[in-house]
Amino acid sequence: MKKELMLAVLIDADNITYKNIKGMIQEIAKYGVPTFKRIYGDWTKPTLKGWKTVLLENAITPIQQYSYTVGKNSSDSAMIIDAMDILYSGKVDGFCLVSSDSDFTRLSIRLREASMYVIGIGEKKTPEPFIAACDKFIYLEIITRDEPEISSSTKTTAHVKPKESISKIDSRLIKLIAGSIDDLADDDGWAFLGDVGNLILKKKPNFDPRNYGFLKLTPLIKSLGKFQIDERTTENRNIKHVFIRNKVSK
Repeated sequence: MKKELMLAVLIDADNITYKNIKGMIQEIAKYGVPTFKRIYGDWTKPTLKGWKTVLLENAITPIQQYSYTVGKNSSDSAMIIDAMDILYSGKVDGFCLVSSDSDFTRLSIRLREASMYVIGIGEKKTPEPFIAACDKFIYLEIITRDEPEISSSTKTTAHVKPKESISKIDSRLIKLIAGSIDDLADDDGWAFLGDVGNLILKKKPNFDPRNYGFLKLTPLIKSLGKFQIDERTTENRNIKHVFIRNKVSK
């Protein structure tokens, strides 16, 4: 059995919304076990009042950081110092940095240099440098508290769309998929879709099928009509391996 990652979840209260906090914690649990859960902010500010009602419910420890200078985010330094302390403790395998602030770009790079797996979570407005500095970046807008509805005739949620789509499918996405297939293809042009998805994520950390209105990569690929798909049966008939290749121009 694959060992679960131990994750430190550090939240910048000044640059993130408190909405869907439960969904966010559930999202993080897909990637590992949140061992540290801390949130940083000046809790004397009325603007952070909304956070206070959800901290106890989700076992998140608030860290008080007074704003000594107008216009400066003092939470940044406290969060960075704690991150380094946790790193040197050797108790975690990765970090989840929850913020829409590019000030954490260097922190993410430093943690990855120390072989930490770094997940970023922030709003769509998050600057590109911070996104690129993470192993994976998830937009807060696609995280919802509600489970997708499944009809009685459907056994999987793969074709059920989430409530919100925040990005449009364009030629850049298609080129990214096609190029990743070419990078991994065998002599016949086929590539395992799971490997393609992993490579796309390395090239574009904020890639997520949910950004485009799909819960899984397979239905997103099928919707494009640009690629050949081969679903191969394994020894376990209930499990199929999906392979994909670029369509050959005639």
